[in-house]
Amino acid sequence: MTDDTGTRRVALLLHGMGGTGEVWLPCAPLLESRWPGRWLAPDLAGHGWSPALPAYTFAGLADRVAEVLRPGDRLVVLGHSLGGVVGLALAARGRGLPVDVVVGLGIKAAWSAAELDRARELAARPVAWFASRDEAARRYLRVSGLAGLVAPDDPVVDGGLRREGGRWRLAMDPAAFGVGAPDLPALLSDVDVPVVLARGERDPMVSDAQLGALGVPTVTLPGLGHHAHVENPAAVLTLLTPHL
Repeated sequence: MTDDTGTRRVALLLHGMGGTGEVWLPCAPLLESRWPGRWLAPDLAGHGWSPALPAYTFAGLADRVAEVLRPGDRLVVLGHSLGGVVGLALAARGRGLPVDVVVGLGIKAAWSAAELDRARELAARPVAWFASRDEAARRYLRVSGLAGLVAPDDPVVDGGLRREGGRWRLAMDPAAFGVGAPDLPALLSDVDVPVVLARGERDPMVSDAQLGALGVPTVTLPGLGHHAHVENPAAVLTLLTPHL
């Protein structure tokens, strides 16, 4: 889809911590039929096929995403969890990217000291190796939060695994867990474009009250959990409908 200036509106889909761009595969048929233009689902740095960063920051993750964009693209960003935070970093006014709107789904808004300690512990762990794809796949599903939603042999899992010398590991760089907690009020104050924050009604990671306190429009998706885009792609893609 192009507007009268010749620019193209692109749906940019950003996955959460531990996942890959392939987590959006369930949305693909609907995007192909409903979104009147290109859509992108890149791997965040240190995930899938995207190389690791020397150190992980939200700005650094956004920089890596910006590398895949084309001149003339105008972005409608839909980011899940970590991906929603990266979307806000992409839309920062100082970055100067043509972002039209950011929809953040399931962004964790409050972090305890224990949760941050646990994230730092995970970031410091060495890469774990597994004797079989099935073992590695089950670990990937736990790390990405997809256990119980996606089967180990589902194609969605493939991008999150690597086989080397007869052994299997997760594609993710464990150090990515060390990115820390986002300062959402600061990120939102640095964005001049519309922002919508959404959550599944059953998402234990963030509450309606926590999102409501941030002062931007919010949406609660009935009956869905943290990975609402996997559970019900059609419901989540309705968040993009106003921006077709």
